[in-house]
Amino acid sequence: MTYLFIILYAVTLIYFALSERVKKFIWLLAIQGSILFGIVFFSLNKIEVFDFVFILIETILVKSIIVPWFLNKVRRHNHLKREHEPSIPVFYSIIVVVISLLLSFILSSQLNDNQIHTKYFTVAFASILFGVYFIIIHKNIFSHVVGYLIIENGIFLLSLAVGSVMPMMVNLAILLDVLMGVLVLGIFINQVGDTFKSVEIDQLSNLKD
Repeated sequence: MTYLFIILYAVTLIYFALSERVKKFIWLLAIQGSILFGIVFFSLNKIEVFDFVFILIETILVKSIIVPWFLNKVRRHNHLKREHEPSIPVFYSIIVVVISLLLSFILSSQLNDNQIHTKYFTVAFASILFGVYFIIIHKNIFSHVVGYLIIENGIFLLSLAVGSVMPMMVNLAILLDVLMGVLVLGIFINQVGDTFKSVEIDQLSNLKD
């Protein structure tokens, strides 16, 4: 069952490469949060009440509900509907996703460490690579936040890859990082949008001390 969720997560990365609508970006992030819950839930052989509550809060409540709700508020406030045409065609973005997955699979196959779960490492590393790529090809500040969250989800999976049990302290740090990062960046986007009536990164060059 875990492998099914991992495959579904990889599919969401491909959909990110295909999508142009901002609203779809938010829905994909919410879906990723639900998938992460499924991956963790079915990978734990023995789950305690505290672990289950923590997983539920971090994935379903925060990643699938709170963060998408907040991003939707930012989207509506700045009247964001459709992402401008990225600097790289969609076809090449799909190729980048596939290459990222292949490179991650090759790298994970070369790791001879019993403490590393290669099934998580492959999609985690690919998610981080694609998140960085997603930020690079988009000129919209909102899309940069989306790319940041894709990277965060990859780091969450990476934390699962390097331990036989869920590293609570690492994921607690990720949870706080996501909440504070999205909150600060969301406020920043609103301020830029109110000032310049646009959230394109080109507008940042107009900022003065």
